[in-house]
Amino acid sequence: MGSSPTKNQKKSRAVVAQAGADRYAGATDDELRTAAAEAVVPREFDEDGAVIREGYVEDAAQLLGVVREVARRTLGLAPFDVQMQGTLRLLHGDVVEMATGEGKTLAGAMAAVGYALQNKRVHVITVNSYLAGRDDEWMGAMFDFFGLSHGAISEELDSASRRDIYARDIVFGAINELGFDVLRDHLITRRSDQVRTDADVAIVDEADSVMVDEALVPLVLAGSEPGRAPAGRITKIVKAMREQEHYVISEDHRNVFLTDRGAAFVERHLGIDSLYGESGDDHRIHGSTEFLNSDATLENAASDEEERDANLGEAAAGEQLRSADVLVQVNVALHAEHLLIRDVHYIVRDGKVALIDGSRGRVAELQRWPDGLQAAVEAKEGLQVTDGGRILDQMTIQALVGMYEQVCGMTGTALAAGDQLRQFYDLEVSVIEPNMPTKRYDETDHVYASAEDRDNAVVKHIMDIQHTGQPQLVGTQDVAESERIARELAKVNIECAVLNAKNHEAEAAVIVEAGRPGRVTVSTQMAGRGTDIKLGGTDEAERDDVVAAGGLHVVGVGRFRSQRLDNQLRGRSGRQGDPGSSVFFVSLDDDVVAVGGAGEELQAQPEPDGLLPQKKVINFVDHCQRVTEGQMLDIHATTWKYNKLIKDQRDIINDRRDSLLDTATAWDDLSYHNVDKANALKSAGLAQEVLEQAAREIMLFHLDYEWSEHLAYLDDIRESIHLRAIARESPIDEFHRMSIAAFGNLAERAVEKARETFDEVEITGDGVNLEGLGLHKPSATWTYMVNDNPLSSGGGSVIGSIVQMFR
Repeated sequence: MGSSPTKNQKKSRAVVAQAGADRYAGATDDELRTAAAEAVVPREFDEDGAVIREGYVEDAAQLLGVVREVARRTLGLAPFDVQMQGTLRLLHGDVVEMATGEGKTLAGAMAAVGYALQNKRVHVITVNSYLAGRDDEWMGAMFDFFGLSHGAISEELDSASRRDIYARDIVFGAINELGFDVLRDHLITRRSDQVRTDADVAIVDEADSVMVDEALVPLVLAGSEPGRAPAGRITKIVKAMREQEHYVISEDHRNVFLTDRGAAFVERHLGIDSLYGESGDDHRIHGSTEFLNSDATLENAASDEEERDANLGEAAAGEQLRSADVLVQVNVALHAEHLLIRDVHYIVRDGKVALIDGSRGRVAELQRWPDGLQAAVEAKEGLQVTDGGRILDQMTIQALVGMYEQVCGMTGTALAAGDQLRQFYDLEVSVIEPNMPTKRYDETDHVYASAEDRDNAVVKHIMDIQHTGQPQLVGTQDVAESERIARELAKVNIECAVLNAKNHEAEAAVIVEAGRPGRVTVSTQMAGRGTDIKLGGTDEAERDDVVAAGGLHVVGVGRFRSQRLDNQLRGRSGRQGDPGSSVFFVSLDDDVVAVGGAGEELQAQPEPDGLLPQKKVINFVDHCQRVTEGQMLDIHATTWKYNKLIKDQRDIINDRRDSLLDTATAWDDLSYHNVDKANALKSAGLAQEVLEQAAREIMLFHLDYEWSEHLAYLDDIRESIHLRAIARESPIDEFHRMSIAAFGNLAERAVEKARETFDEVEITGDGVNLEGLGLHKPSATWTYMVNDNPLSSGGGSVIGSIVQMFR
């Protein structure tokens, strides 16, 4: 089912027609509960918890009719037929496309009821914790009617609260929160400490964002050990470098590379022999006091530059690093200096670097970059530099979604992500027509020769629309652009509300008023998901005036790299049959054109104001966007190939962990290894439970440590695996060969080290004293998401990475 976006619409409409709004209007509450129970066959288990009968919907029309009536009684909402169609397709395991304002939240909640009545635990996955809490509270009365327990996972909950919520029938949670709980459960040494209870079904809200946009990044759990942050000397040297002379930036602005001259520049100024020496070579960094004389490219530098560069010659006593570390630090410092832009990728707030989530335009709260990149950006901005840490475990969002037996989802822009959803999740898309025909008018893009011409045209266009009384939502690519447009509007006396990562806390207040007549709202991509702009304001008092003026007008400043993001912005207008309009202003300087059109030439003559009205120009912009989407799909496919092997290895480690946690395997091995010590411990009167737990902690410590070391090794080889292509070897094949070879004796090494520890460690009635042998567990852990792109080189995988601190 669901083999084409519209294939099942006729069948779905027929089923929904049998679940009309009046079918159960006269039924009592108890009759409704009975009818719901009769419409499904619940999953059954044997005494050991194994499934002996799978749950399924036996009478879809009856089930839909019941939940439709219950939604009306408990929530005061009367679901449209299209919402019931969406619910039906979710119960069939599709990703449904429903336009903005069509009621995806209610459709998802009704589907959750259908699955939960089959005796299946359901996770409703959202893009952030705010929406998880809001939707749980909003839909809770309907769940309560059926006796279904429910709750929402949020950042501030402690382990006990999380454990309680995960045991409920329906759990709402942000994708990263659910994933990080999986990772943290991989560190437990007692089964009773496990927080998460496995679920059977995932209903993914904003499925394209969660399963496509964020599937490129793994979730990472790190421990508190010093990371490889760039030394202060290296940061200064990088600032003294010159483009083309010492480094070059790739056309897509995703990577920066040292030139031979740049490598020599670093070597000379650090006083080391080679950046590319053996990984074990240690170097004590010495200063060179001959910068200006030894490098002709700096001889003609301005006096302030001379002074800055001369400062690099000061000795750096005590900075001793391996060649590999120096090279990594230089690459990280180059990325921070030249590829991460303030007010685009991050903002500085209260003396700290705050990351911006590019797909949503919001500040990524409690998040940071890994691999020394955060420290490099802090050094670049002259802020206090923070430490890094050791990776303890990681998993991709794609692997997380794969943990669920059944997956379905909903979004306003599923069709454009259909290829990815099919290829990576074996999911089909069902398009649900809007309840009322869309009246929005989407004007053809206006393309300009330069960004300056484009911005001038945007301001003029906003001024013209102001005379109509239409409210306007101006969508920009980043914080800097939103503020620039706002300044230009102020010059022509147009007041506007600015909504970006710097004032995200004002989002709700800004959005509820964005539909008032003549209102202009300038926003990054953050304005949208999970919210509706109501015409006439939150109370819709001036709705008629706005409708008469033409509804909400959306102005896009530049296209996004994905058509889906463009459609999300357009979708703010024309909800539920309202009038509306949209237009995008694009320039040949825009990122999507520069990247997608790299190496291609466009012959077109602009008009005096810079406008390029030719049809071939529009086609070229479309082509560039398709190229960038194709690049992202290639990255996703390649990332999946790399991470599938890591997932398979992780599954082996997790099986080993489960065995150690749930059995006496650890004690059996260690006591057999050292019978004398085992007998002595028993003779000392130590309880068997204490001995088994001590052995368990010893074994788990070394298994976890060896897995962490293995992940670090895999990260190192992925940083350089692209070089295999130079030797005409397949990078992926080589990665697989090297990673399999390294993994081969991981468990054996862990056992051998555990035996050595057992021989030496002190075990008392209070447990095992690993600290006494210097075997320290991380004093703190944090989690983060890494933009994982193995197609890049020289450390490109750290670009766009984010870290969520866990307290």
